[in-house]
Amino acid sequence: MTTVEDNLPRWDGQRRGFYEVWFLTWNDPVTRDGYWLRYVIESPLPDVGEPYAQVWFARQSASDPARSFGINRRYPTTSLVTGRDPFAVAIGPSRLGHDHAKGAVSGDGHAVEWDLTWQPGVATLHQLPAVMYRNGGLGETTVQSPNVDVPITGTLTIDGVKVALAGARGGQTHLWGVKHAAAWAWGHCNAFDDRPGAALEVLHARLRRRGVNLPPLTVAVLRLPGEDLAFNRFDQALWSGPAELGTGRFRFRAGGLLARIEGELSCAPADLIRAHYHDPDGEERWNHFTAIGDLRLTLSRRVRGRWQVTEQLTAPRRAAFEIAGPTADPAVTCDHVAV
Repeated sequence: MTTVEDNLPRWDGQRRGFYEVWFLTWNDPVTRDGYWLRYVIESPLPDVGEPYAQVWFARQSASDPARSFGINRRYPTTSLVTGRDPFAVAIGPSRLGHDHAKGAVSGDGHAVEWDLTWQPGVATLHQLPAVMYRNGGLGETTVQSPNVDVPITGTLTIDGVKVALAGARGGQTHLWGVKHAAAWAWGHCNAFDDRPGAALEVLHARLRRRGVNLPPLTVAVLRLPGEDLAFNRFDQALWSGPAELGTGRFRFRAGGLLARIEGELSCAPADLIRAHYHDPDGEERWNHFTAIGDLRLTLSRRVRGRWQVTEQLTAPRRAAFEIAGPTADPAVTCDHVAV
């Protein structure tokens, strides 16, 4: 199976109570600014509203938080076109393919255009236990990253200023389902110091089933050149235990019998942007995101029966992470604005 198959649309154009997202994050190696681009399909339940599509864009400035902003625009589904051969999602003037993204959005005093390309990934990174991908996804949300570590080339034009990208480290993920988790935290990095080819995906979720809170789960995959360390089986997720979460802070651990990781993602509150989501059933979620976070990661392996730290990885101002739940964090003052 090629990675493009893992990007193909799951929404059939009719189903209600369903959402689907393709998103891309990257860091400019010159300015160190971080970016977040989302192509979204929302098909609420009939008593909640009509289906629609959205395009989201955010820039987070590494040098001046006052330059950070996020804007998103909603379109009717008459402006949505999806394709499978080749894979494509077109929303208004914006288009996404397996190896490119092109589009534009403007409002709230900003005007943005992007024209980006990348060489597709050779292997999809699956964040969840393997069983959760059966039959198109067994959980309320399914997530996978067909292009978890790709060099992005192209141009951005932001408020009349052109930004050229050449090999910016990026990652692209696809998710779909009927409902977000009750609360979650997610982290991604593929731009570690002195460790080309390494990529991390970590996901912590608090789920509810039939009104009952389930134990929190943490799953992670650390991709190293020639090796995937996957800590995403259910028994491993339960061992990992709860994460430590706060404004601009996500501490986690994950592991198995032979290897384990411990890490911390962090940033200042001014480096976060607050995004307002709606589930297909109408429930609200507030997501607090940064693309310019710091990451410190420790990898330990069991060697001759004893645990030894084998690598310590760092990524200052080059990690993306988010913390989300049913309420807005008042310490985060930069909002993703609907235009």
